[in-house]
Amino acid sequence: MRLISLYCVLATIASICMITNGYKILGVFPTMAKSHYIVGSSLMKGLAEKGHEITMISPFPLSKPMKNWRDIPTPGILEKTKALMDNIINLRSQGVIEALVDLFNMGLMLTNLTLQEPSVQNFLRSKEKFDVVVMEIFVNEADIGFGAVFDAPIVGVSTFGSNMWVNDMVGSPAPLSYVPNPFIPLTDRMSLLERLGNIGVSVAERLYNDFVYLPKQKELYEKMIPGDNKPCFYELRKNISMVLLNSHFSVGHPKPYVTNMVEVGGMHINRKTKPLPADIKKFLDEAKDGAIYFSMGSNLKSKLLPVEKREAILKTFAGLKQRVLWKFEDKELPGKPNNVLISDWFPQDDILSHPNVKLFITHGGLLSSMETIYHGVPIIGIPMFGDQFLNMARAERAGFGITVDYEQLSQKTLGDAIREILSNNKYALQIKEMSRRYKDQPMLPLETAIYWVEYVARHKGADHIKSASQALSFIQYHNLDAFGIILLAFYLVYRLIMGMLRKVFGLCFGRTKTEEKKVKVTNKKKKN
Repeated sequence: MRLISLYCVLATIASICMITNGYKILGVFPTMAKSHYIVGSSLMKGLAEKGHEITMISPFPLSKPMKNWRDIPTPGILEKTKALMDNIINLRSQGVIEALVDLFNMGLMLTNLTLQEPSVQNFLRSKEKFDVVVMEIFVNEADIGFGAVFDAPIVGVSTFGSNMWVNDMVGSPAPLSYVPNPFIPLTDRMSLLERLGNIGVSVAERLYNDFVYLPKQKELYEKMIPGDNKPCFYELRKNISMVLLNSHFSVGHPKPYVTNMVEVGGMHINRKTKPLPADIKKFLDEAKDGAIYFSMGSNLKSKLLPVEKREAILKTFAGLKQRVLWKFEDKELPGKPNNVLISDWFPQDDILSHPNVKLFITHGGLLSSMETIYHGVPIIGIPMFGDQFLNMARAERAGFGITVDYEQLSQKTLGDAIREILSNNKYALQIKEMSRRYKDQPMLPLETAIYWVEYVARHKGADHIKSASQALSFIQYHNLDAFGIILLAFYLVYRLIMGMLRKVFGLCFGRTKTEEKKVKVTNKKKKN
């Protein structure tokens, strides 16, 4: 018994020491989109709660102080991108290539704004030491310089799931035959024409990325990241220790990943439902015919919808017997029916867990898609830009959602979609099955993410889990040089064989030039 007691005391002391001697971790989540911050901050808060010392660079400092947490705010990002965020609703009409180019340009602007913030520049020259840098990877490659400045390994977090940018950094394969470009509304089951389209868009993205976009990120890295002996930009960006993906195969579709690319989608979801505010709870509890939750996300504001679209939505809701919670950013909504409750903020996670919520009308963002699957609520999607079209294509194919095209959005189209979802039980049954699949995981996503951040810190960058493909160029990775040599060898062998065959056939069946001359002379004499 004494030995057991001694062991318990020692274990307690060891755990206290572990917490006391937590790692120093730098978080870099500079995107102005609040949804991206929600993913990153959930991980950083989880690390802080485990006793690690957190320094966080982002436009969203904590509203309430937290132990072990220091903010380095970047307010200039929100100020200088407000007009861009307010214009998001107009991005829906863009073509795929135009959307890609705009995204790359936005990334360059955002990276520049982040690195030129006075607070960030002062911090870069602080000579502090960190055990690991956890940063969002979202068209901001120059920010990888934080790892070089603080001599710390980098754990990337892709709030956008897997894509070309993160695949390049860790050398993860993405066959275009069944991995769709995230800017195209395709699934992993593509027809020949769809595969051709997927290849075309992906090649265009590759060319623009390699020859236009990355050289500009390199310029920002060399200009804004301090230090005379910085590593080469192109080598540095291939030295990521780990990438955590905001995705899960049960929500999207299976993909091949290298060891240091791990899915942790849904780590922002509350596993313990919090009590709802009294007015919202009363509104939902008394919804005897069920309730609908309507939100276009944290970036797209419903108050900016054109008047005709807003009126079509209001008329649709007025004709329902269900109650509706609508995330609307103004205090007043002219024409609001009595069965609609508006607010500029709703606790979305907790609302979706309420048993009376039967439908979620959404823009189809990745976070909302994961939350609705976790809570088992079918969706109607009105995708506007980015991966929202892809997410809704997956929802329709999986059988738990319906897409309503924004251009065709009317009282009829929205009303028909709502009636179909609420009257046909197959959508609710299917998403409940999806929820069961998603929840069937060996570890919670947040626990998995924390484990891998600590793993990289413990093993000083964990070089042993990096794929050799990280060190290869595009040509080497795809064996284009080897295939070129093989094709050249085949061509030379072909020419050699053809030359030999001509010679053999000439000897066996042809006449020599001397014989041909003799025949010509003989024939000439006969004529004379």
